[in-house]
Amino acid sequence: MSNATIQSDDAVFADELVVGTSLWADAWRRLRKNKMAFISAWIVVAMVLACAIGPIIIKLTWGYDYELQNLKYNAKPPTLDHWFGTDFFGRDLFTRCLYGGRVSLTVGLLAATVSVFIGTLYGSIAGYAGGRVDSIMMRIVDILYTLPTMFYVILLVTFLGRSIVLVFIALAALSWLTTARIVRGQVLSLREQEFVKAAKSVGTPGLQIVLRHLIPNTLGPIIVYFTLTVPAMILQEAFLSFLGLGVQAPRPSMGALINDGAQQMLVFWWTLLFPAGTMALLLFSLNFLGDGLRDAIDPKMKR
Repeated sequence: MSNATIQSDDAVFADELVVGTSLWADAWRRLRKNKMAFISAWIVVAMVLACAIGPIIIKLTWGYDYELQNLKYNAKPPTLDHWFGTDFFGRDLFTRCLYGGRVSLTVGLLAATVSVFIGTLYGSIAGYAGGRVDSIMMRIVDILYTLPTMFYVILLVTFLGRSIVLVFIALAALSWLTTARIVRGQVLSLREQEFVKAAKSVGTPGLQIVLRHLIPNTLGPIIVYFTLTVPAMILQEAFLSFLGLGVQAPRPSMGALINDGAQQMLVFWWTLLFPAGTMALLLFSLNFLGDGLRDAIDPKMKR
């Protein structure tokens, strides 16, 4: 056989060779093709960075602070000095929107993290245990589902106090039920797989199987639901602040800013437009990102 023939066969083999990719690399490739989700991801990153360091830069550069009042200036529409205008007390609205976004994002991220952690652990244990243990644990979830969540959150915040810590604890304590059901369903389909049976055969403890084998294989749905839980937590925190039960003045949150703007929108329209627009942009971006991640990670969406 000639060298030319061998080289031709090698070229055909190289053309037919399929390069394997990991689940996460494939998901990243599909996410990048989803323009709305990819743009939303950059918007979320930009808004998180702006809320985190924006108030610090503004205070060092212009001297504005979220609680600094200028009663002589009063409420003024947007200018070059105050991009979002000022509120009734002469406070810079742009700074207050950034700080309020920081508070709302902090509450949303912490509440969603605690909620997903509790739900993941609870659902994975129920799914792996099966039988009567699974039945009892899921009946508890069903009972909790019948309770009006927001009503009990309002009661907890009212009786225990109005602080940012209690707000995120109250939101997280009753928001893990859906995560538990999602993870339980995933674990029920995974516990009969060969890698789980192999771990059992060598005497691996059940808790170690759950933590080291089952939960890592459910990270896809968990990440997707986390991205969808964050905007839900932010919206609930905003609702509590709108009712006056969330973050207390003078510290702003998006709900408190929208509530203040709604009371004076007929006179000072900008005090409602900019906080509401900022929150709407953040929530839309988070939801588009969550939908994009769901489509990217779900193997059934692969074409």
